[in-house]
Amino acid sequence: MLEKLIAKGTLITVTTIIVCVMGILAALRIPVQMIPDLDVRVISVRTLWPGATPQDVEKEILIEQEEFLRNLPNLSRITTTAQNSSATIELEFPLGTDITQMMIRVNNALSQVPSYPENVDEPEIYASSFSSNSFMFFSVMPLEGNPRQLDMDLMRDFLLDNVKPRMSSVPGVSEVMVWGGSKRQIQILADPARLAQRGLTLFDVRNAIRSRNRDLSGGDVQAGKRQYLLRTVGRFEDLEALEELILDRRGDQIIRLADVATVRLDHFEKRDIARMSGRDHIMMAVRRESGSNVIDIKRQMLAKVDELNTQVLAPAGLELILTADDVVYVSNSVRNVWQNLVLGALFATAVMYLFLRSGRATLIGVMGIPICVIVAFLGLLLAGRTVNVISLAGIAFALGMTLDNSIVVLESIALERKAGLTGLQAAAAGVRKVWPAVFASTMTTILVFLPVAFVEQEAGQLYSDVAIAITAAILASMLVAMTVLPTAAARLGFSDKGATTESASHQRVLAMVDWLLASRGRCLATVAGALVTSGAIIGLLLPPAEYLPEGEEPKIFAAMNAPPGYNLSAMRAVGDAVEARLLPHVETDPGAFHRGEAAVPAMKYMNFSINAQRVRLITEPRDPADMDPLMDALTRVFEDYPGMRAFVARGSIITSNDGGTRSINLDISGPELEAIYRVAGLAELRAREIFERPRIQSQPRSLSLAQPLLQLHPRWERAAELGISNQALGFAVSAITDGTFVDEFFLDDDKIDIYLYSDSGLDVDMDGLGQAPLYTPNGKIVPLGAVVDFEETVDTSSIRRVGGRRTVTLNIIPPREVALEEGVRRVHSDLVEYLQARGDIPAEVSITISGAADQLDATQEALVGNYLVALFIVYLLMVAIFNHWGYPLLIMTSLPVGVAGGLLGLALLNTVVSQPFDMISMLGFLILMGTVVNNPILVVHRAVENFNAGSEARDAVREAIQTRLRPIAMSTITTLCGLAPLVLIPGAGTELYRGVGVIVMFGILGAMLVTLTMLPALTTLVLEWQEGRRK
Repeated sequence: MLEKLIAKGTLITVTTIIVCVMGILAALRIPVQMIPDLDVRVISVRTLWPGATPQDVEKEILIEQEEFLRNLPNLSRITTTAQNSSATIELEFPLGTDITQMMIRVNNALSQVPSYPENVDEPEIYASSFSSNSFMFFSVMPLEGNPRQLDMDLMRDFLLDNVKPRMSSVPGVSEVMVWGGSKRQIQILADPARLAQRGLTLFDVRNAIRSRNRDLSGGDVQAGKRQYLLRTVGRFEDLEALEELILDRRGDQIIRLADVATVRLDHFEKRDIARMSGRDHIMMAVRRESGSNVIDIKRQMLAKVDELNTQVLAPAGLELILTADDVVYVSNSVRNVWQNLVLGALFATAVMYLFLRSGRATLIGVMGIPICVIVAFLGLLLAGRTVNVISLAGIAFALGMTLDNSIVVLESIALERKAGLTGLQAAAAGVRKVWPAVFASTMTTILVFLPVAFVEQEAGQLYSDVAIAITAAILASMLVAMTVLPTAAARLGFSDKGATTESASHQRVLAMVDWLLASRGRCLATVAGALVTSGAIIGLLLPPAEYLPEGEEPKIFAAMNAPPGYNLSAMRAVGDAVEARLLPHVETDPGAFHRGEAAVPAMKYMNFSINAQRVRLITEPRDPADMDPLMDALTRVFEDYPGMRAFVARGSIITSNDGGTRSINLDISGPELEAIYRVAGLAELRAREIFERPRIQSQPRSLSLAQPLLQLHPRWERAAELGISNQALGFAVSAITDGTFVDEFFLDDDKIDIYLYSDSGLDVDMDGLGQAPLYTPNGKIVPLGAVVDFEETVDTSSIRRVGGRRTVTLNIIPPREVALEEGVRRVHSDLVEYLQARGDIPAEVSITISGAADQLDATQEALVGNYLVALFIVYLLMVAIFNHWGYPLLIMTSLPVGVAGGLLGLALLNTVVSQPFDMISMLGFLILMGTVVNNPILVVHRAVENFNAGSEARDAVREAIQTRLRPIAMSTITTLCGLAPLVLIPGAGTELYRGVGVIVMFGILGAMLVTLTMLPALTTLVLEWQEGRRK
């Protein structure tokens, strides 16, 4: 049958061409990204309540919402935060949860909340994942010189109406977010004296507006053959109509709104300030859909931006500028992998030519490389994956492995031709002799990835791309070696000049093997020495683990958090001072810092945002090597301001931009905020003692009850005497300060909130609050201080709850020289247990470790279990191939040596460049399980065949080594050459796969050494034992 298949050269050729065409189409259509899409695991709920304090938000919104949300199925964690004017809930679910269905359940649960206070917006529900973070950032600024004298605070709605929809229309864009500016607001500034003169109150004004501002449908009416729909128009069409609103009619006197108030179009009170390199701006950030092509999105988005600048923004006196994007890093990373892949293929081809010394033989051997790469792309597309750094690295890893099968088959065919068979006969006979070994080595490589499907953490999702790429490529290499290669070899004809003579190195290796096998003692010493050496290397060089690589994206996210009680003007002054210190270092010469002429490294840009709680900065160093010095410099600048808490972290392409991949989270929970804050403060101080220069932030950002709070206690008897209800009093106080919501005004298709103010309240301060006018139903005006007593106290500026308990979370990021696993150990023993031993943690306060540290433990546990499963699968497969339960154990003795070789390679790499032992690097050991057994399979399979044919044990093993030495050397060196560019050539994105590459490289190198030393010795001992039993 095999000869008949090889004889049908046309069929094989046509089939190969069809597969290649389909693969090329797949490669052209498959989306390009930086990393694989990670499953959405978090659903967020945001509820706005303008003017509300955190205490009221917690009681009136969060506790109510938590009651209905905590019963959602499969809910892993619920985190809620109450802040001034807003409530935020994060719901975490296990991987594999149907997020669309769960969002429907969340919406249904929230709809069961009985009621919300007036002026609470509808809860917004949205899902988010780290892989859909914003990846393009734009800045909207006035044209140079601001020729139209634009107020950028009022431009937000213009951008929302005219720019955001057109940017969102670009295929692959999921959301365009707008930061900065303020939403428009219609302000009604009521005059207390004129209201009192006419006997009206703020309540009367509100009720009059609400009762009028409605369109009412009235059914329909028939007229002959026509049917008319009836509609009573009541909504205000413009501000003039609002001013003409009739508040009351007293005899012939009509009181209109314009008689007692001024109406104007303005914006909400400014809560934040956004600047780009010293200029006020509004920032727009683009997020992508899952599975989209970021390079295509960028190309189409830039074309859309040019169109917007020409047609929409320039006429309005604005311009839209791209300030930063991750696509450059993505493009550079993907290009770097492609270059390394091509270099690896060229190196592997050169090595084959040096061994074979025949152009035709080399061509036949390497023809499988492009076919296998193309099939790998086809496999990724069929599996719904994308082209990214991880999947391309998987293809590059498979590059050298794909040649293993071709080398073994080609060598076997060459030996058959040397024995005198014709081309077709040699091809068939060569394949027939080695197909069990080829099939076994292929299946061991493929089946080790089967347990990857059961790793549920993010690491499992990243592994799956590598698994699919390698599986498709290796499976294709086996089919190519069994069909395409012998078909070509039978027709092209080749002379393997390298097979005719044995080189000096070949002879030296055989002489070494002979020396090792000469006596039983040497065999035992070799086996013992290899095992002891491997055990020592594993024991001494096994490093503490990290979770996931940060990704060395040259972007810095820095924040300076203020103590509670700061207002926007105070933080603006601080922000102005920080900006003045840093702005001279934007777009400067990086060499100035290197020469010691500048205190801060040169920055590309400086994206500033300021609110009452913090100053936030996003920047990039002009020289990527200045990342850590720039982070340290920003930390020093921020810490120069007393009371401020500084936090600086590098951007991460895998998780959040707050050090998520290395964050040790301490959840400190309890009933009383004061006790929680005290323990959190002690924990932070202790963390700074056990780590050198840790980066620490807290959620909430302040750890003190220092937010000034002014509580108004009504004098109920006096209020009753004046006829003022509690609701009317609260309404009046809101109007004096931030204004009180009245209704909505439609301007074109936009809804604009109408707010009612007392005209004395727009600029009211604390000293004048007691004299603020209060309206009474009988038309009198009394000062607010005559009806209420003021109590000045302090409380918290933010309340955070985890699982229904008030919680503070400390994010502790150890210095880079301390691995996450070691950091977790220190935090547990030197921080948590230390505080417990000192009695600093009250009984009602609990501390748990979560975040990346928690994920690391779960992933390690899953990986250990799945490694054992993979090991068992490999063993059973070899049992089936050899039809023997003992011989596979000989082959599996190479695994410890391969692991030791991988750890040794990682240790050597770390002497040159920092390469953490993260979860992706650990994938190298899984790949090794399927690859380091390939060469031992060849040797043991041949030795057992020889032994069963009647050869003595030593002769059987020696002949196996002699026959398989050249293919082992060729396959090992070609694989090493294929991997070498990935490991040795630096570039963007290499930090993601460099660890895997070096572990596989040195593991395979170690496996080759054990194949030529320990394995022959151990096999000889076993076969001699069997020989003795025969006698």
